[in-house]
Order: sequence, then structure tokens, then C-alpha cells
Amino acid sequence: MTKRLRDNITSDYFSAANKLKSKSAKRRIVAYVESYDDVLFWRTLLGSYEDDTRYFEVMLPSNKTLERGKRSVLMSLINGNVGQDMIACVDADYDYLIQGATEVSKKIISNPFVFHTYAYSIENLQCYAPSLHNVCVMVTLNDHAIFNFTDFMRQYSEAIFPLFVWSVWHYRKGNYGQFTLTDFNKVAEIGGFNVHAPEIAIKNLRSKVFKKINWLHRKYPKAKESYLSLKNELIRLGVTPETTYLYIQGHHLFDKIVMPVMTKVCGILIREREAEIRRQAVHSTQMRNELSCYSHSVQDIVQMLKKNMGYVMSPPFRKMQEDVERFLEIKN
Repeated sequence: MTKRLRDNITSDYFSAANKLKSKSAKRRIVAYVESYDDVLFWRTLLGSYEDDTRYFEVMLPSNKTLERGKRSVLMSLINGNVGQDMIACVDADYDYLIQGATEVSKKIISNPFVFHTYAYSIENLQCYAPSLHNVCVMVTLNDHAIFNFTDFMRQYSEAIFPLFVWSVWHYRKGNYGQFTLTDFNKVAEIGGFNVHAPEIAIKNLRSKVFKKINWLHRKYPKAKESYLSLKNELIRLGVTPETTYLYIQGHHLFDKIVMPVMTKVCGILIREREAEIRRQAVHSTQMRNELSCYSHSVQDIVQMLKKNMGYVMSPPFRKMQEDVERFLEIKN
């Protein structure tokens, strides 16, 4: 194979290559993703649909540069004739929620060979609230449920939902410069957080959101009707007040909301386990050995979150599964 051919791999090439194989050989479907961190996520989704007739190979799109991201994946779609033997897999960002308001959004929501996360990004799904206690157990090896992550993320979501609608409203209107994601994120941070009194953080958050919404009402006095229409549409798209956290900027959710909470919860669980070891040790040598053994077993929170697959039970992931199933029906 020449270098030129290698550098211009297209769906047509994959189709032709598949036709050269014996009828009993598995069909190869290439899935282009945005970054290295995305490979495991999309492998988790696509791998469950492999059988004795087909398999997926998840890879980054560029053979010539180190360019990464949605733009690179979608350029492969445009230049590479994405089709039955080559698909694109990307984070939804706001492109799903703005429903075709931009050219990129149109491509993502209308092309059957482009798959997206529905949630803002993979990071949001890795932070799926019902799975966070299990992540704490993976980190600390302590199954004591001292914090209700599901309830906290529900309250957090309900607090930010009205402001989130305003954020999407600006992107739908094309005037996002007036209220950027950065502006939204500044309000949506929880600030100081106490594991034993999370209601304080929620109360402070609601106060910040209330002030910003009042400012927006004054800025756009005639926006009430379009705001309420968008609010109802977002709910139909799956953005409920209880699950808003899945649709805000993923890096912000991961780094500024979930990680600070997880860090404090895991810190308490680790200290609790260490205290238990000290109480139960028969002598000092045993205590030191057990503490050393435990410390080497404790895992890194970030890495465990990135490997968290509890999102497979989430509504966005189920929608993704339905998209893959429709794609495979097209192929058949």
C-alpha cells in the first residue's frame, strides 16, 4: 500500500477491503474518536455489538498530524466519506441541544454515521451520579455510604437548571458572547463544600443563580415566551431539572464539581479505614504493615473516575445504544 493511499483512507477503501475478504471473514468498521481518552468509552459502547460477522476498531482520525478533537473527526467525515464501514464518534457538547442552529450541529444530529454522547461529553457520563459511590469504593476499598451523591447531584441540577436554559438560549440565538459557557460556569461552581452539610453549598448556589437570572430578565425583557418554549423543548430532549449536570460543560463538572466532592468523601473514608486498622491491630508491627498495605491499595480518584463505566445504565447511554442499533439495521 502506498503512502498516498494510507493517508487518504476512506469508507470506500474500507468497503473495498471488506469485499476482498472471504464471506466468512468479519467485517471491519472503523470508528474515529476525538482523543485518546475517548477510545475506552466508545469501545465499551461498540464492543457489545460485535459478533461473528463484524467488529469495530476505535482509533483517532489523523495519520498525518497530531490534531485531535471534534473538528478533526468531522473533517474525516467530510473528506473520508464516512459510511457503513467508517463512523465518527464525538462529544455532543451543545450541538445536540441547539438542534441544528449551526452547520456542525446539523451534521451531528442528522448524519446516521455520526454518533454523539447526548450528554455534553464523556466526562459527564463518567460522573453519572448513581455510580459515584462505587467509584469511592474503588478508590478507598471502603463501602461505607457516608454521602448521597444521587441526591446531591439532583439538588445541584435543580438549582442550575433555570440558568442552564438561559445558556442554551444564547447559543440557539447565536449571541453566546453575551453569556458564555465561562460566565455560566462561574455561577455554577459550588465553592466551599462540607460533606456533612451539603445543603449550605446548594443554598449559596441557588442564591447566585437567582441573582444572575434577575440580571438576564432585565437584559432580555421580551424573552419570556422563547425561554419557556426552549425550556419545554430541552425537557423533551432529555434535559430534566434533575439531570442538568449531564449537559453542562464536562471538564467543569469533572474538575470543579465532582472532584472536590469526591476528594472530601474519599478522604473521610480513607481516614475511617485507617482508624479501623489502628483499632484492630494486635501490635505496632502489624499496624504498620496493614497501614502500608492499605495505602498501596488506595487508588487515584481521577483515574478511577475515567475508568468508571457506571454510565451504561444512564438515559444518554441508552440513546447511544439505540443509535448504534439503527446503524446496524441500515447495514443489514
